[in-house]
Amino acid sequence: MADQQALDEVVRFTSDLIRIDTTNRGGGGCRERPAAEYAAEQLAGAGLEPVLLERTEGRTNVVARVAGSDPSADALLLHGHLDVVPARAEDWSVHPFSGEIRDGVVWGRGAVDMKNMDAMILAVVRQWAREGVRPRRDVVVAFTADEEDSARDGSGFLADEHPGLFEGCTEGVSESGAFTFHDGSGRQLYPIAAGERGTGWLKLTARGRAGHGSKVNAENAVTRLAAAVTRIGEHEWPLRPTPTVRAALTELAALYGVDGGLDDVDALLRKLGPAAKLVEATVRNSANPTMLEAGYKVNVIPGEAVAYVDGRYLPGGEDEFRATLDRLTGPDVDWEYHHREVALQAPLDSPTYARMRAAVEEFAPEGHVVPYCMSGGTDAKQFSRLGITGYGFTPLKLPEGYDYQAMFHGVDERVPVEALHFGVRVLDRFLRTA
Repeated sequence: MADQQALDEVVRFTSDLIRIDTTNRGGGGCRERPAAEYAAEQLAGAGLEPVLLERTEGRTNVVARVAGSDPSADALLLHGHLDVVPARAEDWSVHPFSGEIRDGVVWGRGAVDMKNMDAMILAVVRQWAREGVRPRRDVVVAFTADEEDSARDGSGFLADEHPGLFEGCTEGVSESGAFTFHDGSGRQLYPIAAGERGTGWLKLTARGRAGHGSKVNAENAVTRLAAAVTRIGEHEWPLRPTPTVRAALTELAALYGVDGGLDDVDALLRKLGPAAKLVEATVRNSANPTMLEAGYKVNVIPGEAVAYVDGRYLPGGEDEFRATLDRLTGPDVDWEYHHREVALQAPLDSPTYARMRAAVEEFAPEGHVVPYCMSGGTDAKQFSRLGITGYGFTPLKLPEGYDYQAMFHGVDERVPVEALHFGVRVLDRFLRTA
């Protein structure tokens, strides 16, 4: 059971880490080293021997191993990223890097994504050191750089260049799971992630005949690109529920007493009300145009136009995704992956999933644990290269009216102190039994 020092430390660590600005704007401008050194200091204070590793100067990762009591058991990876997305101070109620603690809430960029989990990990392993606790299996702790961009300097670098640090790890636990989802009717759901859609960020390039803006031009690159972007944006992707999504829909339908099977998923989603938000983004592939680049003067038709698309595909759905993009872009527009990572799926019948469920139910007996698939991606994608199965498990007990999903990359990101306390208790309970 988490002691008072662990409860105090998780709040302090969250606030301290927020105050260390680790903004990742992409393109290599981030510097995670100060946060990595802070985390390493706390790990060293727990008697561990953290290793700091960099592919690029300042883009620092931290890895340490907690020895388990059963040397024959597979190891567990416990990981969180140190970087955060940008935040404009003028848009916020408090400064996004203040780490202010006010009215029982910790404010700032990273409060949910995901310096809260980093702080939970630190608080738990430090309590174990005070109590002389050893988990059953080795627990490898990793704090990574660059998750909010390509992960090339973070988990990708660790998986490719330092696989020995993760020897024996067969499963991993990280962000976006075991949070309270209020359905508006009094029920509290706790979704645990057992899958992720794949990442397919695309670059589209249309080429044509450059010329004067006053002349007729049937080979206008901008027109060709705009037509392809419109086709992609308006495309209705077919339903492709994966085993994880099917399990989520089945459990939710039973919980709500909803009639109807999985033959008509859209109809079932409509019957689930607000709870449908947990699965509606993961029943199909998706592709959303996000950026456009073309031209340099209003009266000049450019010879090239470029667009970027945020594509996501389900486990087993990449071939269909690629074929669909080939058709939608057409003969006049080329596309390529700007960034690509695999889709993931984790078993729901594993002892690890059962222990995560039990840990949540012990501290939130009024809640209902359900599986779900993440619509986005995490560092679990890169660690999967090492054969590590990933789950999303960052436990938080949240009050009604708190929009958890809106906190990710949103304005006024914040986390209640009581949610952090709940997280430490549940994470400690799970890891001691894992």
